[in-house]
Amino acid sequence: MLEIDGPFYRVSEPGFEMLIPRWEGHGPESVEEADATIVLPDGTHRYATFMTLDVVGRVLDRWKSTGENLNGRYFWCSDLIIIREPGFTSMVDAVRDMITTGEIDSACSMLPPDNEEQHAD
Repeated sequence: MLEIDGPFYRVSEPGFEMLIPRWEGHGPESVEEADATIVLPDGTHRYATFMTLDVVGRVLDRWKSTGENLNGRYFWCSDLIIIREPGFTSMVDAVRDMITTGEIDSACSMLPPDNEEQHAD
């Protein structure tokens, strides 16, 4: 189920929820990149960045002119999940599969619980 929750889309599935920031011009069916917080039934929060191959290619092309990452010769991003097709359906399918296979533990970093205070020292 998809609903709007303030500045987020909330995708609810039986085995997890995903919160994805709403960006102007990026609809749930066509979005090619998104950051998501994945909330598991045990309360664990994980983080993922989703991108299509086209987005990765555009970033590499842009970096050719900016000089970043050896002029776009490589790309890396923590917690990156590359999806073949755009849209929330592809993202949800990937998360569902990673939960089923247990790969979510390796692919997506764990976030601190909501009630845990973070301090910069």
